[in-house]
Amino acid sequence: MRESIVRMCCRGIYSCHWKHPSNDKRRFTCCWFFFVSLMAVLALGWMYVCFVAYNDHNDVNWEAFRTFSLWVNWYMIMIIMYGVLTIYCLLLLLFSLFQFAIKEPLDLHWLHKVLLFLGLIIVVLGIVMMACKWTQEWSTVRLSLQTTAPFLQLAAVGSLTMISWLVFKSFNRTKKAASRVFILIALLTVSTGIYLSPLLIESPCLIDDLPPKPALLGHRGAPLLAPENTMMSFRKSMECGVAAFETDVQLSKDSKPFLMHDHGNKNLRRTTNVDTVFPNRSNDTSSNFTWEELQMLNAGDWFVKTDPFWSVSSLSEEERALARNQTVPLLSDLLNLASQHSISIIFDLKNDYEDCNHTVRTILESGIPQDLIWWLPDACREYVKKQAKGFRQVYSNVTKMKQNNGKFLNLYYESAAEIRNLRNENVSINLWGVHERWLFSLVWCMGATSVTTNTCHVFKDMSRPDWHLKPCYYRIMWITADSVSFLLMVILFVVQRRRKSRNRIFRLEPEKTIPLLPL
Repeated sequence: MRESIVRMCCRGIYSCHWKHPSNDKRRFTCCWFFFVSLMAVLALGWMYVCFVAYNDHNDVNWEAFRTFSLWVNWYMIMIIMYGVLTIYCLLLLLFSLFQFAIKEPLDLHWLHKVLLFLGLIIVVLGIVMMACKWTQEWSTVRLSLQTTAPFLQLAAVGSLTMISWLVFKSFNRTKKAASRVFILIALLTVSTGIYLSPLLIESPCLIDDLPPKPALLGHRGAPLLAPENTMMSFRKSMECGVAAFETDVQLSKDSKPFLMHDHGNKNLRRTTNVDTVFPNRSNDTSSNFTWEELQMLNAGDWFVKTDPFWSVSSLSEEERALARNQTVPLLSDLLNLASQHSISIIFDLKNDYEDCNHTVRTILESGIPQDLIWWLPDACREYVKKQAKGFRQVYSNVTKMKQNNGKFLNLYYESAAEIRNLRNENVSINLWGVHERWLFSLVWCMGATSVTTNTCHVFKDMSRPDWHLKPCYYRIMWITADSVSFLLMVILFVVQRRRKSRNRIFRLEPEKTIPLLPL
C-alpha cells in the first residue's frame, strides 16, 4: 500500500497522472529526461557561481543603486530566485530518476516543460550579464575551484557510485549490442576522468607549511557593524585588531579633506540625508558643498534603515542609536585616531590632482608618524616622495613597483595567483576585496601579507584556514575514495547481472502441473 502511494505521488508530480499512468505514447521522452538533467546541472552550477560571487555582492547593489537610486539588497533577491529554480530542477530530476527505477513512464507534464524553458532563459540571462558587465567574477570562480576542487572530486566520486546502479540497470535492460557498448564506453570515460582528476588539481591549500595569518585592514572601517567611513566604523574595526584603516578621501568646496566613498553626481544620496537637508541640491557633487554644509548631514541613519548587510540586528540598542547619529568625518579625525593607536592608513583620492596637495598638507600637520601612511594614489607620487619621504609607497601595479624599486603592493584579490612568486622576492602584498571565509582561507594559504576586508570581525577569530592538507594526506584520501568507489561499482554490476540471470531462469522454467486423480 505504501509503495503504491509513493509510486502515485511520484507519477503525479512528474506527469500529473495521479490515478493511472498515461496510455498515450509520448514522443521524445528520453530527450525531455536529458533536458531535465541538463537544467539541473546548469542551475546547480550557476548557483555555485552566485554563491562564489557573493564576496562582491555589494558591488552589484551599488551599481543598482546608481541606476535606480534605490538601495535594496538586489543580490540577495537574485540568490533567492536562483535558489528556488535550482531546488525545483533538482527535485524534478530526482522524481524522474525514481520513476525510471520503478519502471514508470517518463511523461513530463507540459507545465514543467514551460517552467524549465523559463528557467533556462533566466540562467542564460544571468550568464550573459556576468560575461558582459562583471567579467572579473570569472577569475573569482577560477579561484574558488582551487579551494573546492578536492571536495568536488570526492563528491563526484560518490555521485558516480550512486548513479552507477541506474546505469547498470539500463545496461542490462538494453538488448542491442551497440547500445551496450556505448553505455559501457561512456561510463568508463566518465569514471576515468573523475578518478584521475586529482592529478590536475593544484590547490594552494595542499601545502606542507602554512604561511603566517594575513593582517587585516578595515575596508571603510567595519561596514557590517557601523556606517561606512564614519568614526564609529573605524573604532569598530579597531576591536578586530586591524593593522590599517582603508578609506576614501575627497575635498569639500572650501578644500577640507573628508571621508566618503561615493563620488560624482548624486554621491551624497546613498550614505547621507542630503535629500532632506538640501532637497534642491541632492544631485550635486560633494565638491559643491562647504565643510559647514557637510557637517549638517547625517551619515548613519541610512545604515540602520536600509540594513545593507542584514547585520543591524546584531547591534545593541545603544549601538544603533550611536549609528543613527554619525556624521561625515574629516581626514584629520581619522589621522588623530590612527596616531593614538599606531594604526596605519591607506586611502584612495577620488579627484587625485585636485586633492593631493591639501591631503598631504593635512597629514603632515596632524603630526602622525609618516611610516603609518601607506601612499597608494599614483597621482603626484613624485611630489609626495619629496614632501614626505617617510610615507610607505604602495603600488597597484607590479611593473611600476619594480621600476621604482618598491616592495609594497596593493592588488585586487583576483591577482592572487601572483602571490607566491612575489613573496619569494620579499614583496609585501595586500589584497583588497576579501570578504568571505573561503577566499580569506585561500589567500592565507597563498601567503598574502594582509587583506582589506568588510568582515574583520569574522576573520579575527580564525586561527587557521577553513582547511588545508599536506599533499601526501590528500593523495591517500583520493586513492582510497577511488578504490572504494570502484569496488562498490563492481559489486553493483555483479548483483545486477545475477538478478537478471535469476529472473531469466524463472521466466524459462516450465510451470509444474498436478496430475488429476481419476474419479
